[in-house]
Amino acid sequence: MRVLLVGPPAERERLRAQVDPSIEVVAEFATIADARAADADADAMLVTPVHEHAGEDEAFEEPLTAREIQVLALLAEGLPNKAIADRLGISDQTVKFHVASLSGKLGAANRTDAVRRAVRRGLIAL
Repeated sequence: MRVLLVGPPAERERLRAQVDPSIEVVAEFATIADARAADADADAMLVTPVHEHAGEDEAFEEPLTAREIQVLALLAEGLPNKAIADRLGISDQTVKFHVASLSGKLGAANRTDAVRRAVRRGLIAL
């Protein structure tokens, strides 16, 4: 199995020491967004755990772009990708890309989680 390691350097080192020798670490990245952007040939992504002393939203501190914030605000309105694309004058594939990127930056599991995390961080208001 080929995997990517994602997280802060010290945490990746700790995780690397725990990985079974039969698992090949293909590459390491600071954020999920970086790992996705690299498009590395891997079977899985191993993300370092967030320790209890860190809040869930502190796990990934990568700033969102202005466009990602626009997409996030429209996600918060409950719009599907096609409607967001129409509003912003972009393709629905571009919206899909932005949703994946902002979800990675926020460490969100899905669209709803991304909106929840963004509200908690003060990036958008409902």
